[in-house]
Amino acid sequence: MTFKRLEVGIFFRLIFISVLLYAAVYYFTQRAYPQVVFAGGILIGLVWELARYVTRSNNELAKFIMAVKYRDFSQQFNEKHTNPSLRQLHHAFNQINNTFKQLQFEKEAQFHYLQTILQLIDTGIISFDAVTGEVEWINEAFKRTLGLPYLKQIHALEKRNEALHEAIVKLKPNESQLVKLKVNQQPMQLLLSATAFKMQQRDLLLVAFKNVSTAIDETETEAWQKLLRVMTHELMNSVAPISSLADTMRRHLRLNREQYEQEQVPQPNGDLLQDIEEGIEIIQNRGEGLLRFAKTYRNLSKVNDLLLTTVYVEELLNSIYTLMNPQLEEKGILLVTEINTLDLTLQADPRLLEQVLINLILNAQRAVLGRPNPTIKLVAGKQENEKIYIDVTDNGSGIPEEIIESIFIPFFTAHKDGSGIGLSLAKQIMHLHKGNIQVKSKENLGTTFTLQF
Repeated sequence: MTFKRLEVGIFFRLIFISVLLYAAVYYFTQRAYPQVVFAGGILIGLVWELARYVTRSNNELAKFIMAVKYRDFSQQFNEKHTNPSLRQLHHAFNQINNTFKQLQFEKEAQFHYLQTILQLIDTGIISFDAVTGEVEWINEAFKRTLGLPYLKQIHALEKRNEALHEAIVKLKPNESQLVKLKVNQQPMQLLLSATAFKMQQRDLLLVAFKNVSTAIDETETEAWQKLLRVMTHELMNSVAPISSLADTMRRHLRLNREQYEQEQVPQPNGDLLQDIEEGIEIIQNRGEGLLRFAKTYRNLSKVNDLLLTTVYVEELLNSIYTLMNPQLEEKGILLVTEINTLDLTLQADPRLLEQVLINLILNAQRAVLGRPNPTIKLVAGKQENEKIYIDVTDNGSGIPEEIIESIFIPFFTAHKDGSGIGLSLAKQIMHLHKGNIQVKSKENLGTTFTLQF
């Protein structure tokens, strides 16, 4: 419609110009020079107005195209212009501008929506140039998990965590890899996966990782429980009859020997029978030891159900302090409690939680004996991710690095008088609470066990 009006305007202007041109030629032939000058002046004015009429639309169109080129959709064109053709042209421009603005708004909303999702998920994501190593984008989970406030170059990761850098650099697109590493002296297992894509003629690599330590720990715990359940069942079925039979045979031999002694008759093969009795006693003792092992695991496997209630963390630590401090004071050990966040509450089983803390304090007590200024510290608070934590820290001898990954295995112990179920039980109880237990230790400096809820 706009272009039809433009054509009509041009058509009528050309007719007027033609008429005036004809009149000027006519008056010129009639030697009526004043009329020729008058007609010529009007003719020049019409030609100038026609040029302005045509170029005005072109200028408006050029202005609009330049605004689109530079993505400036803030301009508003006058829809109340006196020129009807420009009025309609401006209306069309404004409609196009509004459409572009709406598309831009939807695009930005979608971008922010995806950004929010990627920042909130607990999967770490990093995107970097596959050629130069320049980091394009990382999300909060990546920074939080690895303790990195920022990262501009993927190769700068080598100084922070060499194992992770090597795994990322060697990881090929569409492949996955499980990486074991330490972050802030805590063991961690990450499942890495990579995807390659092109953007603006650049080869980019997107690497995502998931901290699967908790899932693997739970799987390992369940596997140990199943294995030990089978072993316990077989031990109970096999050892109980052997132990019972050995006890019966030993009692018969002892009764037989006592009869000979009462009758004061020399016992035939006395030395041999005594050796047999001693051997049977050894068999019985070992059998009873295996039965105690099985019963110990049965007690461990009974912890399956929780009696959840609201637990005030400050009251819990005060209760543990009241219970354990007299025993520790007798041995010259200082017990300290500290609450970094007020009014901390948990939905937990207080009986089982107390058992975990008592086991950890008893382990710490063993570690600090003989150390200068032996101290055990209980600290509770909230982490940045709003998870509640309780730390049990000692300044003891620390845990050797070669065994630190084995301390949660059932019946593993580095002490002669240890049962090896304390830390395994603590881990099982924390898993029942949907939490986890972590350890940081340095030899001759101390150990920290962290309970996270």
